[in-house]
Amino acid sequence: MGDPLTSVGTPSLLIDLDAFDANLTAMAAFAARHGVALRPHAKAHKSSEIAKRQIAAGAAGVCCQKLSEAYPFAAAGIASIHVSNEFVGADKIAMAVELASHTRLSVCVDALTQVRALGEAAARASVTLDVLPEIDAGQHRCGVTSVDALFALVDEIAAHDALKFTGIQAYHGGIQHVADWDARKTAAAHAAEITAHYVQALDTRGVRCAIVTGGGTGTVEFDAASGVYNELQPGSYLFMDGDYGGLGWDGELRWRHSLFVLSTVMSATRPGMAVCDVGLKGLAVDSGLPRSAIWIDAGTEAELSYVAANDEHGMLRAQSKPQEDVAALVGKRLLLPPGHCDPTVNLYDEYVCYRGERVADIWPIDARGMSR
Repeated sequence: MGDPLTSVGTPSLLIDLDAFDANLTAMAAFAARHGVALRPHAKAHKSSEIAKRQIAAGAAGVCCQKLSEAYPFAAAGIASIHVSNEFVGADKIAMAVELASHTRLSVCVDALTQVRALGEAAARASVTLDVLPEIDAGQHRCGVTSVDALFALVDEIAAHDALKFTGIQAYHGGIQHVADWDARKTAAAHAAEITAHYVQALDTRGVRCAIVTGGGTGTVEFDAASGVYNELQPGSYLFMDGDYGGLGWDGELRWRHSLFVLSTVMSATRPGMAVCDVGLKGLAVDSGLPRSAIWIDAGTEAELSYVAANDEHGMLRAQSKPQEDVAALVGKRLLLPPGHCDPTVNLYDEYVCYRGERVADIWPIDARGMSR
């Protein structure tokens, strides 16, 4: 810490703390303004240090997508963790009840067998689990697809003293990346309408649904205004990757890119083509290649397009002068915003955090690789 950015080895995963803090504060203020709880998704950052900052800013807790992913957060003292995914198997059940002895744990279910296994194991371990049935809000992935199926889950949860029904999860991941803002708003409204149908059915049956959780970075502003969700699960807003950055944003929320992969141009032997030292092992490309490149010394956008990724090589093509001699670029360093932050983060052990031209902090990515 305190070293110049020029001393940081490449490839490295960097956080611009000025942009990070702005995103952190903006989302916390947005949730407070709309009277909804904020439970950010830690699968985006996989870092207990970041989770602590989110909770200090007002978050109710965090989401994890896997049980193993929750362990570092529980060990760091995060008091409330929601596993926003189904799981089955004796090993997973054992992990859930162990976690529940260290933190307030809530889990998702969409099958009676899941509930029974959890109830029996929690009773043996003398722990209590909060259980949220998941409903299919339109993605057609996980979640029950009828009111009767939801009622059956609620009844089964009630049959186990070690389980507590606390609400439902309704997440539609597929609409988070709809490019057009109006189309995304319409899709989010439809998901909220489906969710409201289940909430109303529970209410008619006399079952209080204290938590309706879901949403993500792409739809958070619509979900908060829906009157249906009272807890939101955005994750990528802290970093704003290339895919999210390419969406239309016409509402009150604006995010800044804060996550970058630092890379060095290591070869430039052909006209108009340079090669940097980060490829598939340092950048996730499932949501596309980096859409821009920034010279770290000048802070200006480079006239280079990242056009191909190999294992350890990134191919950079000169935009305006394809036949230009680019040999002078060797040794120059670039900031590349990843197309998809979540899997990119999972490739690194630490964040190098900076302000201005200096390293300000180093945060471990302590949930890296925990995917069970």
